[in-house]
Amino acid sequence: MGIGKRIRLNRLFSHPSGRLCSVAVDHFIGYGEGIPDGLRRVRRTLAALVEGAPDAVTMHRGIVTSAWEPYAGRVPWILQSTIGRVDDSACERFAEPEDAVLLGADAIAVAVFVRGSTEGQHLRMVVDCVRAAARFDLPVITHIYPRVFRDGPRVSFAPEDIAWAVRCALECGTDVIKVPYCNDVKAYAEIVAECTVPVVAAGGPKTDTLAAALKMFADVVAAGARGVTVGRNVWGHERVADVVRAVKMVVHDGRSAAEAMAAAGLR
Repeated sequence: MGIGKRIRLNRLFSHPSGRLCSVAVDHFIGYGEGIPDGLRRVRRTLAALVEGAPDAVTMHRGIVTSAWEPYAGRVPWILQSTIGRVDDSACERFAEPEDAVLLGADAIAVAVFVRGSTEGQHLRMVVDCVRAAARFDLPVITHIYPRVFRDGPRVSFAPEDIAWAVRCALECGTDVIKVPYCNDVKAYAEIVAECTVPVVAAGGPKTDTLAAALKMFADVVAAGARGVTVGRNVWGHERVADVVRAVKMVVHDGRSAAEAMAAAGLR
């Protein structure tokens, strides 16, 4: 690993815990015709995120160029290069590693889906990004989701599918793998232990309660993952900054969900 990549990864994993607590606001096309308030009112959301001080924020280039300038240099950020949907009605890379370097990002993300007839196409997107990023010593973070096709395509949370997704991303040469949590601490621990690059958990669908989300993040940490990247389970709440603080307490400090909520003033 070159010094440029090491510097950038160290910025992302800068907390003494060695874990990453990041937030993603890169979901727009996945919601079809509707966009949740947390994404629609993105200026307000970004201000609240920066107040909570996550380790990084993942965004598409348009939000960065139009709304990130007030926070430039204050929080590391990751350029999302992909727009896609689980049913493959959208599957394109809209940014290149050179764009990430020019915009000052600390890494580039590529989001893909595996299982199904287009699995190879998705993995080729990862390999192409890894190859292009090598020129700049830029870390590549792969957001990878296995699919099942019963009753229409959807994300699978089965341990064997999560394990397959992780191995696919690893073989493509990515530097960090973001993958869903399989809802089984022991199984996830085996997946993480067998992977030779850092694994961070996706924040998942919005839970019924904040406590449930925090409990999931605590389980992820207990399984040995290197952190979480959360979307709607952060910006889907009214008190975004306080939720970021609570998630950080769970991920970095080993607090329980109840302890973190109390310390952040949440109920």
